[in-house]
This record gives sequence, C-alpha cells and structure tokens, in this order.
Amino acid sequence: MYPFEYNELKTKFVVTYFIQMKFNTKTIHGGQEHDKAYGSVTAPIYQTTTYAQSTPGDHKGYGYSRTHNPTRNAVENAFASIENGKYGLAFGSGVAAIDAILKLLKPGDEVISTSDLYGGTYRLFTKIYEAFGVKFHFIGMDNAENIESYINNNTKLIWVETPTNPILKIIDIKAVSKVTKRHNVLLAVDNTFATPYLQRPLDLGADIVMHSATKYLGGHSDVVMGALVVKDKGLADKLYFIQNASGAICGPQDSFLVLRGIKTLHVRMQRHCENGKAVAEYLANHPKVENVYWPGFESHPNHNIAKSQMDDYGGVLSFSTMGNDYNTAIKIVENLKLFTLAESLGGVESLSGHPASMSHASIPKEEREKIGIIDSLIRLSVGIEDIDDLINDLKQALG
Repeated sequence: MYPFEYNELKTKFVVTYFIQMKFNTKTIHGGQEHDKAYGSVTAPIYQTTTYAQSTPGDHKGYGYSRTHNPTRNAVENAFASIENGKYGLAFGSGVAAIDAILKLLKPGDEVISTSDLYGGTYRLFTKIYEAFGVKFHFIGMDNAENIESYINNNTKLIWVETPTNPILKIIDIKAVSKVTKRHNVLLAVDNTFATPYLQRPLDLGADIVMHSATKYLGGHSDVVMGALVVKDKGLADKLYFIQNASGAICGPQDSFLVLRGIKTLHVRMQRHCENGKAVAEYLANHPKVENVYWPGFESHPNHNIAKSQMDDYGGVLSFSTMGNDYNTAIKIVENLKLFTLAESLGGVESLSGHPASMSHASIPKEEREKIGIIDSLIRLSVGIEDIDDLINDLKQALG
C-alpha cells in the first residue's frame, strides 16, 4: 500500500476539530489551518512538482505533487469537512472522480444505476467500462425496493444521482442505503446538484459522495475538478492508491480556485435556491409551458422525500413547452439573453441548456425519451442575478 500516513493524520486532526462547527462556518474554516511558513490566512498555491529531501525518503510529508500537494490537500480537507466525511480526494474532473470509483471493480462485477443520470456518466459506464466486462443495470429508483430484484452475488456498486439530471427526480438515500447494507454493496451518491449545503449523503448512509466540483463547489465557471469523500479508512486507502497510480489529479491553481469557491458556497446556494423557486413558479404558471421539473413543488412525485433529506430544493430545474416541439425549444434557448446557452451549471451566472442535443446527447434517443428527456426539454441553472431580470428574460424569450 502506498504510504499516505502524514497527510492522512493531518486530515483526521483538522476535520475532527472542525466537524462540530455549523455548515456556514465550515465552508470557510473547515479542514483548514494557517500556512506555517508565513501565517498566510489563505492556503498558498504550491506551484511545484517536487520537494527537497534531506536524505532519500526523508521529507516534510511531500515528495512529488502527483501524490500530494499542500494546496490540493487543503481543498481535499475542505471537501471532507463540508460533507461530514473523514477523507477527501480531488481529481482533474468529475468524470475522473467517477472513473476512480469504477476502478474498484473488476470484470464480471455489476453496477445498478439510476436511469436518469448525467450523459457523461452514462458514456463512461457504457462506452468504457462495459468493454472491460462490467455490467450495468439502469433502473428507476423512485422506490428503493425496485433495486432488490437486480441485486445478485456480482453486484458491487449502487450508483445514485439525486436530484437527477435533468428530470430532477429524488431518490431516498436512506432507503437505498438500507438495501445496500443488507447486501454488503457500496453506495455512491452524486451530490453535485444538491451540494452539502442542501444534502449530506454520508449522514444518510452512503459510502462515497461524488461531486463535479466544476459546478457549485467552484461556483464561478472557471475551473474543472472532481471530488470524492468517504468515512471508511480502508475505502479511502484504496481510492488514494488509485488517485496516485492513475494520476487523474487536479493542479494547485485549480485547487486554490475551488477552495475559494467553497468559502462562499453557503451564501451562493441561498440565492440559487431563492431564485430557483421564483423561476419555477413563474414557469409553472406560463401558458406555453407544459411541465416544470423542480422538487420543491408539492405536486412533485418525490416531494416528501426531498423535504425530508434536503434543506432546500436547489437552483436547477427543467421544463418542457407545449407540443414537444424541438424547434420551439431551440428558439427559446437561442433568444434568452441573461440565461447563457452553454454546457455546465452551478455558476453564479444563469445558464440554459438543451439536454437532448447537449449534456445528454451521448444517450441514445430511445433511452433518453424513456426517462423523459424529450426534444422540448430545457434545463436551467438559475444563477444569483436579480430575480426580476431573470424573469423578464424568460418572459421575452417565451413571448
């Protein structure tokens, strides 16, 4: 096993100390300590590949930056703190973080995944790991009992997104965790949409939490990164080994940017949620809108689960226009001005997207439509601008 003792001990000490803090405080102080060289309040950017050793193998905890970097360790400690975990890992992208989880598997293993999920995750599962002999089952998980019939001796991982992308379905993490515990199967939860501000899967029984930190954790559309958080030391050791051996790490500059983003996560998410609610309510009452997918509505099929496991309902929503017309949807996203037509989500600026031709284009059309990703579906990432301006932008685009 690769020696991680120094950084592991440091992570345990810092995270244990700050775990008692409330969330808004942990986003700023959780897992952090002032730089020992000059007392810098902000973690410095250690833009270095290697570190001086007094004698072979005798260093100050850092030997090579693929394995460890002080700036990366700072953001990894922050990940662990805000998710109430013990061990955080940072990767070059969200997909790289998912890839590390899948490297825990071997040919013949099986994965049960929610059917409504990010297109990049689906692509990684079906185009890369199926070729290596891993079998995937894509099922609806609105009812956790649906999972039982798919579990067998080869099942090693349950993959959950909640809220799902882009239909915003809600999956009961606690109920799914009861199933996985009975069968000794790992439960991984993609918490990108909710963030730990709204939902903390480890507290609900998950084994691994994954983030595309590119989104809300970074929060400013200027960095690409992935994150994993776990509580179990044995699982952490395996993932640390994969991180180092595979090398899909992030750089110190990216680590600095996401660490900075986390410090304002709580205030940004509060505004994202407020604006998201206002936009959802406006669209729900618009005569040209057929369906609005947002878990805050009491009419949402899983609203009660969302209410029980989330602290609010987030800033992402999707809607479809009357008649399911592709050209109408394209015209709307092209006419939006403040809602920029672009990939991604979770930044301070509002974005719009057409899942069928953008984020979920890698999913075959028949499979897309089975889970509700129809041609008229539009996904909005509601930013933190003035809500009146956002509503007016939607009004003119729909009008």
